[in-house]
Amino acid sequence: MLRYLLALSRPRFWLYLAGPVLVGVAYGASAVGDLLSPAALALFAYFLVPANVYLYGVNDAFDVDADAENPKKTGEDAREARYRGDRAVTAVVALCGLAGLAVAGLLAAGALTPAGAGPAAGAWILAFLALGYAYSGPPFRLKTTPPLDSVSNGLYVLPGAAAYVALAGRQPPALALAAGWLWTMAMHTFSAVPDIEPDRRAGLRTTATALGERATLAYCAACWLLAAVLFGLLDPRAGVLLSLYPVLAVAVAETDVDVARAYWWYPAVNAVVGAVLTLGGLWRVVRV
Repeated sequence: MLRYLLALSRPRFWLYLAGPVLVGVAYGASAVGDLLSPAALALFAYFLVPANVYLYGVNDAFDVDADAENPKKTGEDAREARYRGDRAVTAVVALCGLAGLAVAGLLAAGALTPAGAGPAAGAWILAFLALGYAYSGPPFRLKTTPPLDSVSNGLYVLPGAAAYVALAGRQPPALALAAGWLWTMAMHTFSAVPDIEPDRRAGLRTTATALGERATLAYCAACWLLAAVLFGLLDPRAGVLLSLYPVLAVAVAETDVDVARAYWWYPAVNAVVGAVLTLGGLWRVVRV
């Protein structure tokens, strides 16, 4: 059961939720001691594993039929687990959602943060839980309604927003939220390119199935480019760093690189870029 749940949570992608927490902590902290504050530790612990079990568990529970056509989850080269659907798994997924509510409640009550910061931080977690369900679950099923499937994946930014608010006591810069949201839109849609044919056979409509491979890559490059511009308005160094993504999208589109293969490079690419962003924030805290 434990091995299956770990596979269900997509360990390769754990940092897609926990990484934004690290970035939010690094830029929200005002002193070194803030980095290991109760709020920072609780948010990182939740978004590292339980939040991934919740997010992907809900996704897989409502995609059982479609996943029968998905090469990521079928065949000898499958890299992701198919949903088992027994009661124990369903219970664990539900408990992971409830754990998110508990963290949001503790933040709102001021148990983990200074007075005044908790309610706003908890609200970001509630937004994550709501969007995480609405993306896959009925009656919303945003993942089957282009372009809402892409837009709704800004949910990956919300853990970072919660961490920033919990430590800084104020909302993150609007430019950072907008840039991060565009980045996640592009990342999600890029990840859907290898699924275009399986999704079409399963009758699923996504931004990628609507646009086709080449137009989807152009869409991703445009979103990533705009994200880099917005980050650059905050800090030119961040803009230069994030400009890597539109360049990679164009490179994939204009070469014979298989998108399904390139897709598996991104956990490493994202980890490196996220680490550089985090170190920039930590350097500011240490200097202070």
